[in-house]
Amino acid sequence: MTLKTRIALTAILISISLGIGAASLAAQAKQGPLPPPAEGKVIKIPAGPGKVEAPPVPPEEIIRAFTQKEEVFLQARAGYSFQKTVRIVEYGEDGKSVGEFQYTTEGKINSDGNYYERIVKRPDGELPDLVLQPEDLEILWRAPLFPFIPTQAAKYVLTYSGKQQVDELNTYVFQVKPRQVDRAHAYLDGLVWVDDRDLSIVKVYGKWITETGAVSTPEVPFTFFETYRENVDGKYWFPAYVRSDAMLKLRNREVPLRLTIRWTDYKPFTAPPAKNP
Repeated sequence: MTLKTRIALTAILISISLGIGAASLAAQAKQGPLPPPAEGKVIKIPAGPGKVEAPPVPPEEIIRAFTQKEEVFLQARAGYSFQKTVRIVEYGEDGKSVGEFQYTTEGKINSDGNYYERIVKRPDGELPDLVLQPEDLEILWRAPLFPFIPTQAAKYVLTYSGKQQVDELNTYVFQVKPRQVDRAHAYLDGLVWVDDRDLSIVKVYGKWITETGAVSTPEVPFTFFETYRENVDGKYWFPAYVRSDAMLKLRNREVPLRLTIRWTDYKPFTAPPAKNP
């Protein structure tokens, strides 16, 4: 491991211990010969709306239902522990991995009922070209996991775009556009997929934008995110997997990158629920 990488990983570990990062995001279409992730079970959902057909339920009712459920899921998730694994991989020209960085945290609550994340697997690995700093990774945690609770959904134009089969699920697809943007807040520009049986969001795809453009940095250039959710205890749809592909632009070449974030082992806390993590 190079000295610069060791210094960067130490700084990241410190930032995690101080509590930076208590939310997350999701992945863009491939840019280059990147292999699909090998580990973990992921519900595959197509990344574009199909032919538009009138839904049996008015779109306004679908929107009202899934935004109310978003509020329920946000509150419920505060009562669950989980493990979160963040992994960034660099690829060579042949599409094979040339280095990776990974760490795992665990969501907990303390005796006062406050949420925190503790490290359970220390940052390890080496990225030949990407040097990470705490402020670079902090950008990954600014977007909400449940962006369409009723108060936030009112800030978007949600347009019904058709129906799609998602493995065993039938879903309604909605295009999402912010009504307006500013410099201080990030808004999603993309798509959401809603299960047609319980009217819950099962996938979110797009980029987060402000008045100045997409939320990204040269050091961590991930722009488009794709978030898949899983059903927990038969009643909640919690984030399970996020992916984003990007190209790191160097002076004389571009390096393919892949970010993945996984949440596993959702279990109800035995203590009182924490305030929204």
